[in-house]
Amino acid sequence: MGNFQGYGLEGASAVDLVVALYDGIIRFLHAAADAVERGDTEGRRAAAKRALDIILHLQSRLRMDVGGAPAQALSEFYAAIFAQILQASQAASPQKFQHAIECVRNVRDAWRQVAAGPAPPPQHLSQAGDTPSVGSRWNA
Repeated sequence: MGNFQGYGLEGASAVDLVVALYDGIIRFLHAAADAVERGDTEGRRAAAKRALDIILHLQSRLRMDVGGAPAQALSEFYAAIFAQILQASQAASPQKFQHAIECVRNVRDAWRQVAAGPAPPPQHLSQAGDTPSVGSRWNA
């Protein structure tokens, strides 16, 4: 997937780069759906191919020996979304492209949560309900 410097991602974490790749998939799927609406067969094929290329790249970077069950789940997701995009392109269906976008967006949002880091610990309120409790088990 080449040089990310042109995209303002120099110094980005690996997770940030994965999120950017998911954003690329979504962008190309929107372009494919728009091409269908315009009756642009070549545009649809080119945009779908770009999305598929990103998925193949992500799939090829999985480390099954290290990632275990999460890597297996991602592998299965990539295979399913790849097939879904092929079907959407073959059917020239904006609805199928939209469904693929929603699926990719859900997984991208999970990656964004990973990139954001752990959520702050919850604030437990006292019996009175107006002051945070002290001695939470979430101490750093």
